Amino acid sequence: QVQLVESGGGLVQAGGSLRLSCAASGSIFSIDSMGWYRQAPGIQRDLVARITSGGSTNYEDSVKGRFTISRDSTKNAVYLQMNSLKPEDTAVYYCNAYVRTTYFGGALDAWGQGTLVTVSS
Repeated sequence: QVQLVESGGGLVQAGGSLRLSCAASGSIFSIDSMGWYRQAPGIQRDLVARITSGGSTNYEDSVKGRFTISRDSTKNAVYLQMNSLKPEDTAVYYCNAYVRTTYFGGALDAWGQGTLVTVSS
């Protein structure tokens, strides 16, 4: 079993910053990529940012220039630095990882339980 635990969410005023953290634990051989997704009430879960094991990154257009994703492979962790937050960033943020559990092909797509980010206007 693989578990992802997010932290760092909270309430912040528009223009402020938050840093989200996610640590993976359990039956992990390697992690191909990790990312952050978000979901607001009544809205589908969408990509915010993703980073591969090689360091390549992708960002949703609305967060480019404001959010930065990074990783620490030693800790099986991923971070999301969120600056210049806007009310429309309000959502539950979920950590995701594509995890290889064995050298011989075992793999799974793991999700955290989410951390709430609320940006007030």
